Amino acid sequence: MAVLDELIRSIELWMRASRKHDVTAPNPELDPVLLVPGIGGSMLNAIDENGKTERVWVRIFGADHEFRTKLWPRFDPSSGKTISVDEKIKIEVPEDRHGLYAIDVLDPDMIIESEGVCYYHDMIVEMIKWGYQEGKTLFGFGYDFRQSNRLQETLDRFASKLESAYASSGGKKINVVTHSMGGLLVKCFMALHTEIFEKYVKCWIAIAAPFQGAPGYITSSLLNGCSFVEGLEAYFFISKWSMQQLLLECPSIYELMAAPSYKWETIPLLQLWTEKKDSESGKSSILLESYDPSKSLPLMVKALSNNAVELGGLQIPLPLNSEILKWANKTHELLASAKLPSSVKFYNIYGTNCGTPHSVCYGGQGDPVSDLKQLLFMEPKYICVNGDGTVPVESAKADGLDAIARVGVPADHRGIICNRHVFRILKHWLKAGEPDPFYNPLNDFVILPTAFEVGNDNKDADIHVTSVKEDWQLLFQNNCQGNNNDDLLAMVGSLSVSSEGKDGLTDEAHATVVVQTDCGKHVEVSD
Repeated sequence: MAVLDELIRSIELWMRASRKHDVTAPNPELDPVLLVPGIGGSMLNAIDENGKTERVWVRIFGADHEFRTKLWPRFDPSSGKTISVDEKIKIEVPEDRHGLYAIDVLDPDMIIESEGVCYYHDMIVEMIKWGYQEGKTLFGFGYDFRQSNRLQETLDRFASKLESAYASSGGKKINVVTHSMGGLLVKCFMALHTEIFEKYVKCWIAIAAPFQGAPGYITSSLLNGCSFVEGLEAYFFISKWSMQQLLLECPSIYELMAAPSYKWETIPLLQLWTEKKDSESGKSSILLESYDPSKSLPLMVKALSNNAVELGGLQIPLPLNSEILKWANKTHELLASAKLPSSVKFYNIYGTNCGTPHSVCYGGQGDPVSDLKQLLFMEPKYICVNGDGTVPVESAKADGLDAIARVGVPADHRGIICNRHVFRILKHWLKAGEPDPFYNPLNDFVILPTAFEVGNDNKDADIHVTSVKEDWQLLFQNNCQGNNNDDLLAMVGSLSVSSEGKDGLTDEAHATVVVQTDCGKHVEVSD
């Protein structure tokens, strides 16, 4: 195994050396960018009592065994921290390349780079083309994603990263770009350390953040586990069952459950097909029962009451952890109270057009649930809503902050951070790279602002924009993998303008705007 492992490493090094990337001269005038990943998006190393370091997330060979023996955690309610079951193991995040190494390609030994392990890789390559330089204007923040998003140890590291990036870039404020759960971590930091956040941060761009949770995905993950990658690749990585045991002791996962205080337009449910007997007639009937987030928790507690794993000859109970639930509820309260400093700009990009688990259903009319403990071994069925496949649009948009813009992009949860449309938006917002002559936030297909403000230039002419359609419609084939601009057909929006003359009469004009994305992205206006 060691010889094969060494051979693969040699081939990988040769393949990487043979690759050529466009090289752009660094632009020292750019404001620094700090990339923050989501859950599973940071490389983790295990250090034993003898100081030996081994990568345990992510790896191919021996992945599941190393994962179970070194990463399975136990929650300590006194500190709010998860520690490895083997207390001699210490988990650290490598800081190479100014934090970028740990969030780039999670398994650098893979011969063929996989979407499942290429995390921020494409974005890093793209930003370097725009003139960013590692350690000068481009930085990364990896973290132990098993931990709570408000764990002080993690937040202290984040504060140090902001300070060091600020100093390394010559005292320039930082543009923070987060993906997924990284948005919750930053929001917790902003709530608890507002002065530090305001001192060092210029703008925050959240991508695919589950601001109000990812209810369908998390409910099924706690009961049945989840796969980090799908298809044949899953054979080489962590099993769903091993992942489920990890998640049950991770505060970060409980913090991704449906936010208790949020008023959902579409309430996420846990649904069960059950058999009921009439006490008088003795006849049975099959009923579908639905439980909202607060009422579904007792059912999950019962379902996981006997859950346990065997490790090192020991039987370790792993029920739904009531102490973590209490901790997560306080985190939700903190997230709901967070305020954006007036000097910091906030932008929100979220994924759309992918069926996204929202409610979870177990059993069926021909196979009802007779015992809640059966849920751990039943295949869930999902009731889906619009989103990125993991985070519903409703959750991602409900940031509770004063956003400059909220932009929906047709992409899946992981694919959105290597999406060409997203790169174009980021390039514009960060004022990086060569100017794009075709980009205009009023007629480009990747927009759009949440509000339209009229400048002072039109005051003398008494022209007032009375309405602009807030959400423009992307007309394209329903394909969440559509990363090519040519896949998009057109964007349609409407505009209404009124002009009040000196005689008090008002003239109005209405227009429909159609933005074609082919051959120059021209705009057609019809009144």
